[in-house]
Amino acid sequence: MIGISLMMALGFLGAFIWSMRTGQQDDLYTPSLRMLLDDSPPDELPNVVIPSESSRRISPKTSTTAV
Repeated sequence: MIGISLMMALGFLGAFIWSMRTGQQDDLYTPSLRMLLDDSPPDELPNVVIPSESSRRISPKTSTTAV
């Protein structure tokens, strides 16, 4: 029984070492998320026109309630 358990332990150790050498444990998911979490500021801001506060107001005559 001890011999069998040692052989199994060596087999698992060999499989672990093989998987580490061949790149089986490489993380393929996280690098694709890094681009979404990039916090570096942009070099130039795009020319975007921001509407004034008065153009965003809803006139009192306009109602959004359903009758």
